[in-house]
Amino acid sequence: MKNLAIALASVGVLIQTGCGAATQETPEAKTGKVAVDLSAAPSGDYEQEFKHAYIAFSYDHKGLSRPILRWGEWDATLNWNQENPEASTVSVVIDAESIDSGVEEFNGHLKGANFFDIENYPEISFESTEISNIVGNRGTMTGDLTIKDETHPVELGVTFNKAVFDDRKNANLIGFSASGSVQRSQWGLDYAVPVVSDDVEITIEVEFIKPADE
Repeated sequence: MKNLAIALASVGVLIQTGCGAATQETPEAKTGKVAVDLSAAPSGDYEQEFKHAYIAFSYDHKGLSRPILRWGEWDATLNWNQENPEASTVSVVIDAESIDSGVEEFNGHLKGANFFDIENYPEISFESTEISNIVGNRGTMTGDLTIKDETHPVELGVTFNKAVFDDRKNANLIGFSASGSVQRSQWGLDYAVPVVSDDVEITIEVEFIKPADE
């Protein structure tokens, strides 16, 4: 099958090696969570940096493979709260027609009435409702995902990768990874279930940018 969008979220493990002794893990390594300095990202509205922004999804195809598809056209806004990241919000609007499997014929199938029915439902949207459980550089983002006028809550694991000031772009940048799983049938995308999996894995990689003069 074929279904919906959206991330990965893996961050390395910190390892501390003693002098001539066995390798020891830090508490952060044991939890898989590390501290990230986000002070370079001032509060405010950020847009995705289009050269480094991806939404993809994958699913089980008859137990034979896990195809990976992506959306090519979408807009995302991050309202970032530096002092209280859990108060931040994310808004995403996807052009449903921009789905890309790498096979034109299959793209047409996905755009048709059996799936996204883009003539009647040209947009897919996501609005975060809560960011919680932030420990180190990881947290949980809950939000409302709307497809074909059906809205259901979804939960994504989020990794705050890094925040920097880019001199060349004269802009603040903050990078995120996110991932989660949804059941496509919740949005009426139940064609070929269960031969093709109902569960769809969403992967998001995005760099948000905020010009210094804004």
